[in-house]
Amino acid sequence: QVQLVESGGGLVQAGGSLRLSCAASGRTFRNDYMGWFRQAPGKEREFVAGILWSGGSTAYGDSVKGRFTISTDNGKNTVYLQMNSLKPEDTAVYSCAAAPGVGVAVRKYQYHYWGQGTQVTVSS
Repeated sequence: QVQLVESGGGLVQAGGSLRLSCAASGRTFRNDYMGWFRQAPGKEREFVAGILWSGGSTAYGDSVKGRFTISTDNGKNTVYLQMNSLKPEDTAVYSCAAAPGVGVAVRKYQYHYWGQGTQVTVSS
């Protein structure tokens, strides 16, 4: 059973930082592209960042470039999202996802496996 379990969300003040983690299990992700998406109330799910499971080929949404960093720890089967300089508009549910056999994936339809998400709330 494939599982992607996010953690690390919470409440933070504007300008603060959080690190999200995504623990992956149930299959090999060696050939996958791993992504983080977010969805705020009343808005579409938005691509935040992506990376090859092996590292490299990183991609970021325009709204988070220069503030967020995605990384992987293959030994721990975990994908991280370091979020700095957080803004109230970053408030959303953040979800981890896996796109099998894809070099770079920024579209929701490219992802087959999804986690339940973790809430991030940034206060002004």
